[in-house]
Amino acid sequence: MALRIRSSRAALLTVACLGQFMVLLDSTIVGAALPDMQLRLHTQLNGLQWIVDAYVLLVAMLLLSGGVFADRFGRKRVFLAGVVVFTVASGMCAAAPSIGWLIVGRVAQGIGAAALSPASLALLAAAYPVPQERVKAIGLWAGFSGIGLAAGPLAGGILVDAFGWPAIFLVNAPIGAVLLLAGLRVLGESRNPDAPAIDIPGTVLSVLGVGALAYGLIEGGSLGWTSPVILGSFAAAVVILAVFVAVEGRSSTPMLPLRLFRQRLFTVSNTAMVVVGFALMGSSFFFSQFFVYVQGSSVLLAGLETLPASLAMVIVSPYAGRLAAKYGFRIVVTTGLALAGLGLLALGSVHADTGYGNVWWRLAVVGIGFALTMSPLTGAAIQAVSPQEGGLASGISSTTRQIGAVLGVAVLGAIVRTREADGASFEAGLNSAFVAAGAVTMAGAVFTGLWLVKSEPASRSSTPPQRDGNRSRTSL
Repeated sequence: MALRIRSSRAALLTVACLGQFMVLLDSTIVGAALPDMQLRLHTQLNGLQWIVDAYVLLVAMLLLSGGVFADRFGRKRVFLAGVVVFTVASGMCAAAPSIGWLIVGRVAQGIGAAALSPASLALLAAAYPVPQERVKAIGLWAGFSGIGLAAGPLAGGILVDAFGWPAIFLVNAPIGAVLLLAGLRVLGESRNPDAPAIDIPGTVLSVLGVGALAYGLIEGGSLGWTSPVILGSFAAAVVILAVFVAVEGRSSTPMLPLRLFRQRLFTVSNTAMVVVGFALMGSSFFFSQFFVYVQGSSVLLAGLETLPASLAMVIVSPYAGRLAAKYGFRIVVTTGLALAGLGLLALGSVHADTGYGNVWWRLAVVGIGFALTMSPLTGAAIQAVSPQEGGLASGISSTTRQIGAVLGVAVLGAIVRTREADGASFEAGLNSAFVAAGAVTMAGAVFTGLWLVKSEPASRSSTPPQRDGNRSRTSL
């Protein structure tokens, strides 16, 4: 009996890890294909920004709701539904005849990922009730996430070089088919009958508010920053997000409990996570474009040349939590942000004739720096709340990072477009974008150095609404 249980858990763990691998692979493989997409789809920089942000926006805004869906309607059911949506959407992306259809496919992919990823972690939490076993299982799950991140640039370069950009989406078809067939067979259903109601108004308002802000930032460079459409989008974002805050403050089961932000540790850690998402995703959006358009590399070579950043993150990330436990959140996170900021500032001085031997270490420093921040920042957010809300805190931490990613791609892209509109070269625009990302990251280091200190969560003195202790959130 014990052997059978271990076997079934191993099968479930394999399926959950493979699902997360597919999602994380997709988040980095697209970057390698952006130059080919721009050439074959005849789009400008803002089109590439939408290809990335359409996906990240939906993941960011639906991630918390995806966890609630899994708890209420069944973790297996939501996981398999996410696999189907993600796989079908990948096929839509591969077959897209235009940039518009590709963006629609990316939106659908984001919806699938927002269901698949939190459900995969929730399945593990339910299957491993013993804390020590659960930690090991989640460690393997996170390890597969790192492999997916690292494999993306290389796999993307190889696939695009051999078959063109649609191949990066077609690779999801066999993975999705295996996940569906294996999941139907080995996954057991579980749910939480006491899970809170789904916050539909909050979810809709968050998508519309952040979407309107992203639209203004992405399209402002081409339509004009003072055009009525752009000013209207910024005004709409302010109004919608204000309504979102009001709705969340009155809801009995909000997707984003605002009371948690009364704790300084929670607020500071999530603010820093926005900075991490902003600088990491915003800068990595341009890595392949720098090597292809500025240094003249092939798409395949560019995929290889961007590897130092992702490999450094994979290697260093497992040690970040241990270092934080030994030296404290503030020291590790501030050191990480300072390193990443210095690496990005150093990237701001690379040019077409800069040898790769003087570029790769800058990417590696960026990767090492950000690797030191993410796990400790999530740990700090979890420490700031009651044990019953640890999963919720982890999910909010992932969401704030994704929001930062949306804004990073939009803002740094706007910097490049504005510089080009003023007559500067694409290379000069990239230098300005990297410097801006570095400056924001260095400011984040100062911020965490001053404020990332432990605070006693109010939830320990005033009991919050109880939530399912097994609810798990993802770290996309």
